[in-house]
Amino acid sequence: MNERIARAALTALAEPGDRLLNRLIDWSGPPGALATIRDGTLPDGIAQTREEKHKAVTRLEHWRRRLPTVDTEADLTIAEQLGVRLVCPGDPEWPTTLEDLGDERPYALWLRGPSDLRNGCLRSVAMVGARASTPYGTRIAAELAARLAEKDWTIVSGGAMGIDAAAHRGALAADGSTLAVLANGVDVPYPASHEGLFAELASRGLLVSESPPGTTPRRSRFLVRNRVIAALTRGTVVVEAAWRSGALNTASWARRLGREVMAVPGPVTSGASEGCHRLLRDSPPALLVTRPEEVIEALGRLGADLAPPPRDPVLPRDRLDPMTRTVLESLPARGAAGPAQLAARAGLDLTAVNAKLGLLAAGGFVERTPGGWRLTALAKDRS
Repeated sequence: MNERIARAALTALAEPGDRLLNRLIDWSGPPGALATIRDGTLPDGIAQTREEKHKAVTRLEHWRRRLPTVDTEADLTIAEQLGVRLVCPGDPEWPTTLEDLGDERPYALWLRGPSDLRNGCLRSVAMVGARASTPYGTRIAAELAARLAEKDWTIVSGGAMGIDAAAHRGALAADGSTLAVLANGVDVPYPASHEGLFAELASRGLLVSESPPGTTPRRSRFLVRNRVIAALTRGTVVVEAAWRSGALNTASWARRLGREVMAVPGPVTSGASEGCHRLLRDSPPALLVTRPEEVIEALGRLGADLAPPPRDPVLPRDRLDPMTRTVLESLPARGAAGPAQLAARAGLDLTAVNAKLGLLAAGGFVERTPGGWRLTALAKDRS
């Protein structure tokens, strides 16, 4: 049996990222790991303590009993029919950043879609958050993803309801790159309401799974797949998350892997943002981000991708020359004043004040009344 077929079999046999199985693969290669499972004999040196050996032997027996149910030839045939490809360590498309997971790395990945996984992950950011997102969180995720995608950053998320879906859709709306790491087979739409989104990802982006086609999701696999989301990307942005959100698990993995962790603040009264605020108060704290430039500054080239400082809003009176602004500021907040009074207040001669009053009237800042000149309601709003 060659290595690729063995790795395909292992993705169907064991739960993703099993430490024991990865140690067996390191010990004797994927075909050797399968042979060990068939034989049921634990190699010397794999487990140290008696307790570890007992657990390892129990795990081997579990896999040995499941082995007859694995039909790798059928999995590969179905994958070929669906346009799904198997990517293994050492392949050109395999992202080397997955090796950072050590004993919890994937055995192989099943991919569906035209995008190249490794190239897409060179400039990538994970965007995760609450499934039960608020309109605020959904809007921020979509806008942030769209603007990052416009700047050629790949958006990586988990295809779930709420923030995940908003991030994928934002990137697609900007005709950008996005990929979803799933807890089920790449041909299984879960949640079912996202069938259209997954179809678009399969045609324009990428669907990624550690399990063969046809695999249905299990609750435990949603947390397990978060490590892959964190490992594939340069950093993770949590847009909206409750105090005990699964998105915080992705942030935890990103921190363990030495990736940047970022959080978008929300209203202090919103329970949906408590997890983000928790990250911002952690030690070390997550980086607070509110716009794509700040994300790029955190993840981009050192000294080259600096975020420009936000600009203060420019008010209409900011465009006035200093003398005109002085005349405007000498008008009373209530009531009216004559040109002579304004000239005295402004410290200017009457001719200059009359000329500036004409400019201010043309700009809609002041108006003439029987009692003199006064501020318009528009000028008060513009201040």
